[in-house]
Amino acid sequence: MKTAAYYTLGCKLNFAETSTLARKLAEVGVERVEFQSAADLYVINSCSVTEHADRKCRKVVEEALQANPGAKVVVIGCYAQLKPEEIEQIPGVTKIIGAKEKFEVGHYTSILEESAGFRPKIERSPIKETRDFVSSFSFGDRTRTFLKVQDGCDYFCAFCTIPLARGRSRNPSIAEVLNQAKEAASQGVKELVLTGVNIGDFGKTTGEHFEDLVRQLDQLDLEVRFRISSIEPNLLTADLIEYLAQSQRFVPHFHLPLQSGSDAILERMRRRYRTELYAERVHLIKSRMPEACIGVDVIVGFPGETDGLFQDTQAFLHSLPVDYLHVFTYSERENTTAIRLDGKVPLAERKKRNRLLRQESEFMRNRFYSEQIGSLRSVLWEGSERDGSMLGYSENYVRVRAVYDPLYSHSLQQVRLVQIDPKTGHMDVEACHINQPKQTTE
Repeated sequence: MKTAAYYTLGCKLNFAETSTLARKLAEVGVERVEFQSAADLYVINSCSVTEHADRKCRKVVEEALQANPGAKVVVIGCYAQLKPEEIEQIPGVTKIIGAKEKFEVGHYTSILEESAGFRPKIERSPIKETRDFVSSFSFGDRTRTFLKVQDGCDYFCAFCTIPLARGRSRNPSIAEVLNQAKEAASQGVKELVLTGVNIGDFGKTTGEHFEDLVRQLDQLDLEVRFRISSIEPNLLTADLIEYLAQSQRFVPHFHLPLQSGSDAILERMRRRYRTELYAERVHLIKSRMPEACIGVDVIVGFPGETDGLFQDTQAFLHSLPVDYLHVFTYSERENTTAIRLDGKVPLAERKKRNRLLRQESEFMRNRFYSEQIGSLRSVLWEGSERDGSMLGYSENYVRVRAVYDPLYSHSLQQVRLVQIDPKTGHMDVEACHINQPKQTTE
């Protein structure tokens, strides 16, 4: 039997797609093995959001060839779609597969029969020809499962290459998503994370709406909880927030991209909202779900971001009841609008601003965790042991730690949050506050 190993870079959507591809290849006799193993085939699902992701792809190719110098190496994903000629120059790459072709099993099985030593092949169609949607969900990779409900984007923000790498917004029908959710739940999954490029835009293909999808998932008779991944603030409607506030299955955790707290910069970024709308959404969430955790994406050093405009972002964040930040340092990407804008910020200043906001994020997270002390939460425990401990996430995204007990692996349990561990930053719980799990069958 031939073997394949997989490595995923980038977003939750990539994890869902890698897992689906691995299942497809397993069905035709290509067994999945760990990436550190000497596999016959290595598949690297790449990202190209930042320059760092491109460099990471090169490093992973090198790691694969160290494990098996004679292996075939395939690169798929956004980097493969955007810059296949660059990947051609990476020693050891066998094939480069674009967005439209990446789920076609024949592209992978054929190279397992080919001899080594030829020039890398490129299987890639223009992104405008990519209209199909392949349903995907991750399984076996992580405790949580990422369920792909949407792909592509029509927004064309000034800094972003994703529409060029993944094409236009498209989605399956609600009925297809429901079937995927049922299939994942039948395999013992306890949490499904809805993911995509712009999930709030769900319905472009089928004439349906994201809120309709949420309502129908919420009504499924499944022993799972649902989490919404990143969603644009202009697409998180007040009606949807009100519905989620009373849902028993959707957890109180939101990740809302902000990118800048300056309206002037938001306009230059070509974002589809301004700070007033963003603040309205955040305050509505907290008023209806005080226990909710809200995460924020921020880009620092965008062209034209002066010291004063960066300070506007800091002040805006201070004014909001948000709980952690994902901070990105702006990097120039080819074929984007931003690369042609004036007002370039020196790289050293970008990194300085990044550090400042990361410090702010730590303060926010610690404040939120402190507010949770003494509360009862539902935690999904992971299966692995780390230095005698097991880790998990509460419904409102608190990272939790307890003494390892295999009985609780991959189970949802009610716990009481006791204190913040000063070394790890995780929340500790006392074993006596963990309910005995129900007996389950694998």
